[in-house]
Amino acid sequence: MATNLSIDTNLLDEALKISGLPTKKDTVNLALMEFVQRRKQREITALFGSLPQDTDYDYKKGRK
Repeated sequence: MATNLSIDTNLLDEALKISGLPTKKDTVNLALMEFVQRRKQREITALFGSLPQDTDYDYKKGRK
């Protein structure tokens, strides 16, 4: 899907240099993928402490 975007050229050039990728398209796609992954990780970490504990779970048993 072709999309026209107004992107900060300095920021894009820096991202291109840091990523080591050959094209701006690859760099933008990688940046979007990392953005999505990071947001999903935030959603997962928000669940810590909010899920009920399994009182029957024996962590020592798994060490054997």
